[in-house]
Amino acid sequence: MNKRGTCALTPQIRKKICPTSKRAQMKLSFGMIFSIFLIIIFLAIAIYFIIKFLNLQESIQIETFQNNLQADINQMWQSQQGSREVEYRLPNKIDAICFIRNDDYQNLMFESEKPMDGKMIDNINLESITSGKTRYCIPNIDGKVKMTISKDYGETLVMIAKQN
Repeated sequence: MNKRGTCALTPQIRKKICPTSKRAQMKLSFGMIFSIFLIIIFLAIAIYFIIKFLNLQESIQIETFQNNLQADINQMWQSQQGSREVEYRLPNKIDAICFIRNDDYQNLMFESEKPMDGKMIDNINLESITSGKTRYCIPNIDGKVKMTISKDYGETLVMIAKQN
């Protein structure tokens, strides 16, 4: 008998004895292709949900900024006078926040590549903040927006200015 074993025998004996055939090899190939296909599907789904999670995180960060800004403005508005430097974190995709004077539904807008919804901020003096212009923008530098919230004695509304 040679070193190749029983699979080197005649074709009739080989069909009976040897378990490997072209049909079995085809099933193995289909199984491998199917498992690779499943791996690709699972990776695509994982990447999709990671991107959705990151977008949700950015939305939460923007909403937190809006709520914290309104809370700080309300706190200053309820006091007699004062000035406070504040710093807020925003996603880097936002270039600046802008206070807009001529809009009845929103006076805080976000400058970015994609259009974003603004918000109505109460108790601020838009006439003084914008200084006669239609908008006053504060840049977002490295994910941080720095501003000064102030109110002088006798004023009814709060002022916002860029922090140097």
